Amino acid sequence: MRNPGKMIPLIMKMAVRKPATVLYPFIKVEMPDRFRGKLKFEQIKCIGCRMCERDCPSNAIKIEKVGEKLFDAYVYLDRCIYCGQCVDSCPRKALENTKDYELANFDHEHLKVKI
Repeated sequence: MRNPGKMIPLIMKMAVRKPATVLYPFIKVEMPDRFRGKLKFEQIKCIGCRMCERDCPSNAIKIEKVGEKLFDAYVYLDRCIYCGQCVDSCPRKALENTKDYELANFDHEHLKVKI
């Protein structure tokens, strides 16, 4: 550091500038449209073709039959990469992405979620 006085104008400029970060989690950020967050499943629309299960690159979604023409969907949050491939491959549009992104969990057993 030959001339520390050169930094003073830069420091003064940064001191009055608005911060680039947000105060998360105190201030929630509005997610943009088409954000790929937590999955939403509409059981009535599902026909049990399991295309979402086959196309998932991380093997994170499972479809189980619970009755005649009724199916439940489970997602493994620790495997899901939120790529949206399951949403795109569903022929009946029974799956869709939401803007919910706060899915962290401390217990491994709670990472299999019925959607």
